[in-house]
This record gives sequence, structure tokens and C-alpha cells, in this order.
Amino acid sequence: MSEQLYTTKEAMLYSQRVAQLSKALWKAVEKDWQQWIKPYDLNINEHHILWISYHLKGASISDVAKFGVMHVSTAFNFSKKLEERGYLTFSKRNDDKRNTYVELTETGTALIIEMNENYHQTQHSVLDGSLALKDLYGRFPEFLDVMAVIRNIYGEDFIDIFERSFKNFDTSLEQTKHTTQ
Repeated sequence: MSEQLYTTKEAMLYSQRVAQLSKALWKAVEKDWQQWIKPYDLNINEHHILWISYHLKGASISDVAKFGVMHVSTAFNFSKKLEERGYLTFSKRNDDKRNTYVELTETGTALIIEMNENYHQTQHSVLDGSLALKDLYGRFPEFLDVMAVIRNIYGEDFIDIFERSFKNFDTSLEQTKHTTQ
């Protein structure tokens, strides 16, 4: 049996610190997110599915669930509601009949773009709370340690999807910036 590299006390303190900080941060993120999407009559799961669909372009329900950190049935049920509202379409692929794929409609794409353009119409306490660090260091906080923990929990696929979606997000913001200038 390998020697334990930490004490029970260290493990408990670490776990509780992560729990308390995560809960406090999530509460602020959730409030900010809900205020941002409220005018569009969406909940957080619906917005997250639209966001994932926008950036992953043709994601499977399994991909949406995995990246959205939700159960597959949750991803499917909320996607179905979005389809009923005209924001998503469902499809099967000829080379993959087992998986269901979702794609944004033109209406769904327009909604995401509009929401992005109206981002600053609501308060964002997490952003505001980070600005002092941006002023001090010239950049927003990075989450390398947190990313490493998430990679160890959810795997490399999760991080790959995360990075790919943010690369697409950055590109789409640049394209939107150029078309509005």
C-alpha cells in the first residue's frame, strides 16, 4: 500500500475550502447568468445548450450533456423545448444513426448574437469582482490549477471541447466586431 501524501485534516480542509469557494462563486455566476438571460425567457440550461450548439456546430446530445455538465436526459429535454421554440433542430447522421445531433436555426443563431451584443445591459458581479486583478496584472485571472483539477475529474475530452468552444467564441466575437464597425 502506498504511503498517504496528505493528512485527513489537510484533505478535509481542502475539500471544505473548495466546496465553500465553489458554492460562493457559483451563486454569483448563477445570479449574473439569470439576469443576463431573463429578457429572453430562457433558463440557464437552455442558454447553455444554445451556447454549446452555437460554438460546437452540430454537437451530439451526448456532447451537449458532457460539456454542459448535465444528464443526457436533461440535455435532450431542454433541447426539445428549444426546438419547439424554433431555436434548434434535431438530426441524425448517415454515418451515425445512434446519436442525435442538435444545430441552431437561424433564429437561434440570431438570439445568441443578440444576447452577446446585450451582455453589458445587466450587472455582472463576477466580472466586477475580477476587474481589480485585471487592473493589477493586466489580465483577468487564469484558472490553470482549476483546469488541471477539472481535467482530472472530467477528462481530456472535456478540456478539449472547452478549449475548442472558447476558440470558436473568440473568433465569432471578432467576426461580430468587424461586421459592426
